[in-house]
Amino acid sequence: MLTSKQRASLRAIANELTPIFQIGKGGLNENLVTSIDEALEARELVKITILDSADVTAKEALDYIAERTGAEQVQLIGRKFVLYRRSEDKPRIIL
Repeated sequence: MLTSKQRASLRAIANELTPIFQIGKGGLNENLVTSIDEALEARELVKITILDSADVTAKEALDYIAERTGAEQVQLIGRKFVLYRRSEDKPRIIL
């Protein structure tokens, strides 16, 4: 569980990130969740965008992906959200 100071620090880092995943018409599937899981292990902090054509809301996608990957929900603004999970092998972000 992240404290409010840790969450604020992660939000500041995430400001500079560009979204590396887009969820659209295909929706949520296991391949996408696996890719996000691998990206979380490599990067620790990931920003994801929900396209207008998606059949899920950003909140639904955030909850679903966070539950499946074991990631912490950092931020949700409009159609973009940020997830964080500490890397087991090579932690990069120090909180």
